[in-house]
Order: sequence, then C-alpha cells, then structure tokens
Amino acid sequence: MKTACSYATTYAASLADPAAFWLAQAQLLQWHTPPGEAIIQDANGFYRWFNQGTLNTSYLCLDYQVQEGRGPQPALIYDSPVTSTQRTYTYSELLEMTARFAGGLRKLGVALGDRVIIYMPNLPEAVVAMLACARIGAVHSVVFGGFAPHELAVRIDDARPRAIVCASGGMEFDRVIPYKPLVDEALALATHQPAHVVVLQRDFVTAELQPKRDVDYQELLRAAPVAAVPVPATHPLYILYTSGTTGRPKGVVRDHGGHAVALLFSMRTVYGLAPGETMFAGSDIGWAVGHSYIVYGPLLQGCTSVLFEGKPVRTPNAGTFWRLIEQHQVNVVFTAPTAIRAIKKEDPEGLLARPYDLSSLRQLFLAGERCDPATYTWAGQLLGVPVVDHWWQTESGWPMLATLVGLEEMPPPRAGSAGFPVPGYDIQILDEEGLPVPPGVTGLVAVRLPLPPGCFPTLWNDDARFRESYLQPFPGYYFSGDGGYRDADGYCYIMGRVDDVINVAGHRLSTGEMEEILAAHPAVAECAVLGIVDALRGQVPIGLVVLKDGHVAGEESLERELVSRVRALIGALACFRAVLVVKRLPKTRSGKILRKTLRQLADGEDFLLPATIDDPTILDEIGADFRRRAIGLAFERTA
Repeated sequence: MKTACSYATTYAASLADPAAFWLAQAQLLQWHTPPGEAIIQDANGFYRWFNQGTLNTSYLCLDYQVQEGRGPQPALIYDSPVTSTQRTYTYSELLEMTARFAGGLRKLGVALGDRVIIYMPNLPEAVVAMLACARIGAVHSVVFGGFAPHELAVRIDDARPRAIVCASGGMEFDRVIPYKPLVDEALALATHQPAHVVVLQRDFVTAELQPKRDVDYQELLRAAPVAAVPVPATHPLYILYTSGTTGRPKGVVRDHGGHAVALLFSMRTVYGLAPGETMFAGSDIGWAVGHSYIVYGPLLQGCTSVLFEGKPVRTPNAGTFWRLIEQHQVNVVFTAPTAIRAIKKEDPEGLLARPYDLSSLRQLFLAGERCDPATYTWAGQLLGVPVVDHWWQTESGWPMLATLVGLEEMPPPRAGSAGFPVPGYDIQILDEEGLPVPPGVTGLVAVRLPLPPGCFPTLWNDDARFRESYLQPFPGYYFSGDGGYRDADGYCYIMGRVDDVINVAGHRLSTGEMEEILAAHPAVAECAVLGIVDALRGQVPIGLVVLKDGHVAGEESLERELVSRVRALIGALACFRAVLVVKRLPKTRSGKILRKTLRQLADGEDFLLPATIDDPTILDEIGADFRRRAIGLAFERTA
C-alpha cells in the first residue's frame, strides 16, 4: 500500500511545521476528546504531544476495529512449533478476552496508573494482558522471560507493580523452563511485594500457587467484561526497561496518544501495510519490536499479526520462517539480522526455502543491529524481495531511519545503510563539539528536538537521568548513543554504540553491569568486559580480569565461576562464556581503561596507539593471548 505523497514532500512538511503535520495524522484516530494542540513543554521542559486529548489504546486496537466491521477478521495468529500449537484469534475474540481479563485485574484491585509486570513468553494470553492493562489505564511492563531473577527483582523494585502476570513456564527447543520459581526467587530478592501473582498454567509444566497471593489466569478470564477507560494522551501506556551503561536499567516510558499516532503512521508509510494484510515480526513481546510490531502497530492498523513462539532455527529447522510466510500469507516480515545469519549458517544454500510459496511476501525488514552487506545480499537473493535495513531504538519506539515503502519516489534500499530519516526525525551527524560533520565522515548520531510523537518523553521516575543521558551531551538534541555517517547521496549508516552497551543477537546488554558482577568476586582486583565481533550474534562479551595480589587461583576454575555468576544474574542470553586473566589492563594516564583499543585488538583491526596511554608495553604483554582467545571465542560461536 502506497500513499499519494512523495517521501521528499512528506519529510519536508514534517520538519517545516511539526505541530500541523502531526495534528493531521492524529485525526486518523478515534479520540474520545480530540487534541486541541499538538505539542507543549511541561514544567520540566520536556516535550509532550496531544496533552489535551483523551483516548484509549486498547479501544483503538480492538473495539474500534470491530466497529469498523473487522470482528470476524484474524487479529492474532498464534504459531508455536515448540508446543505444536496453532490458533487464530479474531478481533471479536481478542476483544472479549481482553475485556474480561481487564475486569479480572480490576477485581484484584488494579486501578488507573497502577503498574503490572508481565513475565511471559510469546503467548496470546500475554498480548491479552498487555491490552487489558491499557484498557483500564494500568501501566504494563513486559519483562523478557529469559531474564534472571536478579534482573526481574530490579524491575519489580523500580516499577513497584500492583500485580505480576506470569506463565508457569516456557519452552526452549526441547527444554522446559519453569517461570514461576524464577518469579518466586525474584520476589524473595525484591523489596517491593505486589499484592498478587497471576499464573497461566501451561500443559507441560504446572506451577505451585501460593495461597491468597497467587491467582489462576483462567479465573480472571471469567470476570465480567469492562469497557475501555479514556485516559489523557500523556498517560503512560507502558514501561520498557533497556540496559544502561551503569548496570541499572532505564525505564523507557511510552504514552497512549503519541504512541498510537506514530505507530499508525509507521504501519502505513514505513511498512506499507493496509488493513487486513499480515505482518510477522520475529521478535519477543519483551522487546520494543514486540510491543510496537507484534501487538500495537498491526492492531491499530487493522492488520493480522503472527505471534510466533519459537526460534528461526531448530524449531524444527531453518525453514520455519518460510513455512510461516506461506501458511499465514505474510506480506511483511520484520526480524533481526541475527535471525537471518542463524538461518544462513544452518542452510547456506537456502534449500529449505524452496518447498514454500513465498509469493505473498513484499519486503523483509531488518533492525536491532547493523546488517552486514553479505547477510543483506544473501537474504535478498534467496527471497527475491527488497531487504530493508532500518534503525530505531527502544527509546524511539518506532523507526528513525528507513526506506519508507509506503511513500512514493523513495530512493531504494542500499546494502549497509539504514536508509533515510523518517518524517518527524531531524537527524544530524555531529562531532564531539556538537557541530555537523561533512558527508562520509563518521560522527555521533543525534536528533534535533522536539522528537516526534511515539518517542519516550522521559524515564520512569528518573527525569534527572533522562536529561543527563540523552539531552545534556548536545543541547537542543536527543543523543542516540550511536555513531554513524551520511554518504554523498544522503543515505545514513549506523556503525554501532559509542558507550559500553553491546548488542548480542539484538539484545542490548550493559558491559558495565557484567563488570560489576566480575568485580564483586573476591579474587578480582579490576576488570573490563568488551563486546567483540561475532559472525552470528553481532557481538559477544569477553572479560579480562586482574587478580588481587597474592591470590592464587586456577584460571580455568575461576573462569567457570565468573561465567556462572554472570549467567545467574543476567541470564544465558548474554552469551558470556570467556574470561582471560591478565596482569594489568591498558589505561590512559587519567586511569580510564582503553576499551576501544582492546576491542580493536581482539577484532584484528588496525589502530593507532592512543597518545594518552600510560604504558604502551602492556598491549604487547596481553595482546597475543587476548587475540588468540578472541579468535577462539568467535570460532566457537560459528562452528
């Protein structure tokens, strides 16, 4: 689906008069009270969109669609090869379940503004819980099911939820992971204690329920249905935690009004999807992609969304995505480059795609990390459709750079590039002084304020950190934390993080948090954790530790212990498996560890010896062993 507008015209209009542009887009929604003005600055100086309007996201996703005649249309297709389950939910069915579950939450005392943590895999019941929270004005926070109890406890204490909704367990390939014991352990670690834990009992694992506190999920579905509650456009819809450089997660806040306007706009212009068409986002609902393009975006546009519980490989094989496309007549696929690399690794010739009719597919969208040109080219040749690498962040909630397939006269995608600025985003490449750099020169990626609707207005209960992390580096801009450049034709390229957050298979993880865990070991004097290049996952962490004087420890046993600590506190998704003991770490004269130089050394890149290095001989001292270990680590990942 394409609109009659060209990209250049639309983008120029969005920057020339943002208020008028986004008010026009807002008129496409069904408001309870239409907004009289587009944007204001609040008492903190932060920008807020549509503050005079009232609406409800759950109503827009469900009630409105049924009123428009889409009641019998599939809203959600649940496809779970790990449990051999498939089920289709129409808009009418999803509305009924959501209204009843919302009534059940209300009976438990969940009220307007209360928080609810959802700790579940990709299940229809998790989507219902999200929409039910939105329906009564509660604020949901979905926590990825693979997170360790410590991480869940941190989020419990920060969000202070009235209730937790969890599944009894999840399935990873042929392995059952009980979730309820993880929740119980997290609650034992947390200071805040929610009033209730709602448990969805799954067929393959039964959770033990604690009397009075724990409630069966099905009981809430038997409650009387409740209507959607109109809330101010600036009312929080959800909190989504993303890694911070200090190890303390940042709670990104998303509001009802700007979020709905932005996602509806993106479904039409970025992804080119019309009502009734089908989108498959190969992500987890615990990540920003799952929120925006499994749940809210497709339902706001009246599309069908495929909810997939599985992996791109081994469920049962590397042809799973291609089966989904044929069986569910998918028009647009959105996944991470890691998924495509995993498929390519197991099926390099693409033989598993041949049995399937992929003619329904129009585009493959990739995001979450930079897509290398080899993977980009392989996917395009295999599928015979445009591959669109685009860029956005948890903080933005929707794309900032893309090839907008729903607009006319859009330059085609280009390998290695994330495309062009999406309307509403005035993206600049700056030097460290905040001045624009010429085309072809790598700099720091920033967005001129105000950010468009849909972006986070602040962090949960932490305005000071929001200001310090994102606004202070370049006054008048949002600092993305990424580096990149723009070529002579205007294509933008994102090269990766400039802080210590690394991207492991699309998961943003803090090396600072891993360092805190290593440093807590009684044998460790100091340490550094780096993200090194990995052909499959983009990056994987490797640790370097300096032992305390006089401490004698077997390096292999110490490595096993440190790896076990990181996996216990962060989770297996960190892919942390290697620690190298060194005599000392390279530092500047001011005491800063030269992490960038170490990364370049590990990845085999050429580098200039930093002028500020305290002792140049240290690189020779650790270089050979470190490089050899890094190569071995990368080999283990791809073997």
